[in-house]
Amino acid sequence: MWFTQVSLKNPVFATMVMLAIVVLGLFSYQRLKVDQFPDIDFPVVVVTVDYPGASPEIVESEVTKKIEEGVNSIAGINALTSRSYEGTAVVIIEFQLHIDGRKAAEDVREKVAIVRPTLRTEVKEPRVLRFDPASRAVWSLAVLPDDKAGATERSVSAAVPPQGAKAPSGGSEPRAAGSVGAPSAVELTTWAEQILKKRLENVRGVGAVNLVGATKREINIYLNPQALEAFGVTPDQVAAAVRNENQDLPVGAIRSLAQERVVQIDARMQRPEDFGRIIVTRKGTGTAGQASAGAPVRVEQLARVQDGAQEVESLALYNGQRTLLLSVQKSQGENTIEVVDGLNAAVAELKSQLPPGVRLETIGDSARPIRVAVDNVRQTLIEGALLTVLIVFLFLNSWRSTVITGLTLPIALIGTFLFMNMFGFTINMITLMALSLCVGLLIDDAIVVRENIVRHVQMGKGAYQAAMDGTQEIGLAVLATTLSIVAVFMPIGFMGGIIGKFFHEFGITIVAAVLISMFVSFTLDPMLSSIWHDPTIHAHGQRTEPVTFYDKTIGRVTGWFDRATDALAEGYQGILRWSLVHKLSTLGIALAIFVLSVFMVPLLGTEFVPKADFSETTVNFYTPVGSSLEATEAKARQVEGILREFPEVRYTLSTINTGSAQGKMYASIYVRLVARKDRSRSVDAMSGVLRERLKQVPGITVTHVGLLDPVGGQKQVEFSLQGPDLQELERLTRIVNEKIRDIPGLVDLDTSAKPDKPVIALDVQRDAASDLGVSVAQLAASLRTLVAGTTVGNWRAPDDQTYDVNVRLAPEARTTPQDLERLPFALTAADGSTRIVRLNQVARVTESTGANQINRRDLTREVAVTANVADRSAGEVSNDIKKALDSVVFPPGYRYQFGGSTKNMAESFGYAISALVLAIVFIYMILASQFKSFLQPLALMTSLPLTLIGVVLALLMFRSTLSMFSIIGVVMLMGLVTKNAILLVDFAIRAREEFIDDTGRTVPGLPRAEALLLAARVRLRPILMTTLAMIFGMVPLAFALSEGSEQRAPMGQAVIGGVITSSLLTLVVVPVVYCYMDDLARWARARMGRGQPAPVPPKIKGLS
Repeated sequence: MWFTQVSLKNPVFATMVMLAIVVLGLFSYQRLKVDQFPDIDFPVVVVTVDYPGASPEIVESEVTKKIEEGVNSIAGINALTSRSYEGTAVVIIEFQLHIDGRKAAEDVREKVAIVRPTLRTEVKEPRVLRFDPASRAVWSLAVLPDDKAGATERSVSAAVPPQGAKAPSGGSEPRAAGSVGAPSAVELTTWAEQILKKRLENVRGVGAVNLVGATKREINIYLNPQALEAFGVTPDQVAAAVRNENQDLPVGAIRSLAQERVVQIDARMQRPEDFGRIIVTRKGTGTAGQASAGAPVRVEQLARVQDGAQEVESLALYNGQRTLLLSVQKSQGENTIEVVDGLNAAVAELKSQLPPGVRLETIGDSARPIRVAVDNVRQTLIEGALLTVLIVFLFLNSWRSTVITGLTLPIALIGTFLFMNMFGFTINMITLMALSLCVGLLIDDAIVVRENIVRHVQMGKGAYQAAMDGTQEIGLAVLATTLSIVAVFMPIGFMGGIIGKFFHEFGITIVAAVLISMFVSFTLDPMLSSIWHDPTIHAHGQRTEPVTFYDKTIGRVTGWFDRATDALAEGYQGILRWSLVHKLSTLGIALAIFVLSVFMVPLLGTEFVPKADFSETTVNFYTPVGSSLEATEAKARQVEGILREFPEVRYTLSTINTGSAQGKMYASIYVRLVARKDRSRSVDAMSGVLRERLKQVPGITVTHVGLLDPVGGQKQVEFSLQGPDLQELERLTRIVNEKIRDIPGLVDLDTSAKPDKPVIALDVQRDAASDLGVSVAQLAASLRTLVAGTTVGNWRAPDDQTYDVNVRLAPEARTTPQDLERLPFALTAADGSTRIVRLNQVARVTESTGANQINRRDLTREVAVTANVADRSAGEVSNDIKKALDSVVFPPGYRYQFGGSTKNMAESFGYAISALVLAIVFIYMILASQFKSFLQPLALMTSLPLTLIGVVLALLMFRSTLSMFSIIGVVMLMGLVTKNAILLVDFAIRAREEFIDDTGRTVPGLPRAEALLLAARVRLRPILMTTLAMIFGMVPLAFALSEGSEQRAPMGQAVIGGVITSSLLTLVVVPVVYCYMDDLARWARARMGRGQPAPVPPKIKGLS
């Protein structure tokens, strides 16, 4: 290699080049961001629209369908789904991976703006978000009253929540019992909304800050239906009077020569009680049209003005106690750790400005698992590097040789950071795993080069000449092995779909690292070998008496290691000699092993990405349809109490009617566990115990226990039934549920088709209404004001904060259907007189049921079915579900469709197989170029299928599944296992060629069998070194016991298993296949009349 010559002749220049790589790499490392995975989110835009008081059917027809039809024409949509709840429509537009999220959001905003005029006036303004509101919050903060009287030693910023805290038996405010001066729930909410929330929203990357369990201050004007009837006043009149009387209005300016003064009407209410003094109308004797006639009817005569709290719509329970929670969701494409660091910094600044009796406590932090995972992989990388260097030392028995070889490792790793920065990669689990997998690879080239240089020194050559000849001799073989690895990882870097996004950084990182290591091996290693001569190098096998302390201690270990490898080489030669005599038997055994491994593959389960135990889990459940917030809260307290009985549970946080638990009957409980090292049971083991325990709780249906899918954040099994009619879909759902309920391993089965919720239907009697002069629109407007309430403006408090003013029926007057029947409507007749009509005169009030929620996908209705798996893999359970679904007869227009991790898994396995095929083709092309033969590469490539048995056995032994990580491990093996075969066969080919010795005589080459046996003896040592370096580099990854290690361990396990078996089998099978291919090539040449041998590469000097 020309750069070998340059480095040998210019050692200072070579040193400076290495230094430059290290310096640039370190600077790049400081600029790299940290994340758990590469940015693999599908670009998602979500449109949420509120339609207060509307049922799911009305929301679907009046809002959801119109928005779906409006946005459907946007290019690049991957999936269009929607959920219609009571009073809310959520339309989720998922775009293809290559679409820019910001541009997609702009396109959606344009389409929604066109649709907006077609929506009813009662529908609120649509909100377009670049994240799914149902997705998990990245960070959550509790605002708690600080009970200093009860705990004088408590730290304001206590990080560890109290264990086993008991909830108070009742009460709606998060005020500690007996606390003095602790703020009320309303005061806490006011401060959090006006100051804390706004400060957190300013942090870069924050998508939304949601207040859960907020008790907002509000001026409520509670109407009295009897008073309205007595005075003949309509609710609309009250609302209009309050709206018109409570405002500041500019009326212009008056000017003089000296000055200009603005004129304004200052008519805002100064105190909440002032709203009661507003005159709504005048009643009594007088001429029609006279404003002053009659006695004034004031608001306080018709309603009760209350300065209090809004009705609570969502709840948060921290260890069973009501609390105010701020949950933060990040914008798409933002870095989680940067967002969380920004939020923590903002909270630290606010600590000095907290009102008395308030403390802030971080409860949920998505950055913690990311930091833990990255730190653990970083530790794995360092451990692997140390073990690899130890193996090198044991083989080379020289600290100088170890330093020369080991320097390749840090230079290649640090140099890779330069390329990661150039390509815009992040430090994440995937790139760090790529580097930890590289540890064994990176030192391989250096080991082979150094070992060959040492062999040439032992022949009696000078240091410079040995460095030059040794590197030149092995150069092409090392180049071929390196290019084989590059050929394997290039296709991984450019796969399609979500797996392509996932492993793009993985493939490119390894390619960069391997190419840098090859460059270092061809420059720094020979240069250091030539100028830093090792005096301990002596003829191999020469025994010396132990003299120094080193000789008597470590020297004894390395000496034993030398003797062991020599004995191994002798044993290997014996096995190879037998194999070359019994070729057919050897091939038969190899074929039998391969067939056995193929039949064993189905024993492995399949899943998309293994779940990681980061000491946290989730429990989701729902109460009977139509349950109130308070009823769900009672059940949540009960479930939390059960959870906190477990010693592994550190604290719990329940949220009701927020995020993924949308609806007052839905609750989600985040459970933080003690550290992994402090508990004996894993999250999966605990999930089974929790399921059994929660079955004993009456009145709840548990829909999820355990970990969610690491990539999509959903349950492990997801599919949907699609069709036009909701009743037919519900019938099909019942049939499907019965068929799949008893599938082994299927747990937490849930569907979006819940029982219909109670609805009060008003059947308008049109004839009676017409006779009385009441239209449906009038009826609806008055009823909406009475039941749902109308916001009629705001009131500015002395603290300069504004609060909503609402007009609605008093709570005690809207609890039963009978209350609605008695509601009065005041109508103005043609003569100006007022008539009172009750609701039961114009409409029949009946109790019925309606849909709880309506899901749609790709413009048709769907029922979503989700489940988890336990004690079986997701792939096996999904296959059983597919068989069950295929046995169901679907009417025309109805179908099923899988989504989530099952869909990703099928797509990813397809891309991985195509990458594998492409890698094998590339390897063949490289080997054919290296050996100048179309047949010889086939002999080398017989090592590829022999990896399978090791992979299967290793995964079965560790009880791991065939996942995205283990499959990438298999693809990686394709490049690793050909390396041994290349080193072996390359030496044998050279040994068979004739050469000119030092005296100028032509010496014939060795016979084929002898050449192979010599190759076995000479090359076994570097092959053993590189293989053991690879295995020991992987050991910390495969056996990792730290938090989250379950996710990445299968890759290390697959590589170790494959490398061990393929190395053992390759060293025997490849020489046998090489003999057959050699015979075939000779026969072909003879048949084609090409008896002349092909030109040969230069012979190895000094070969004996």
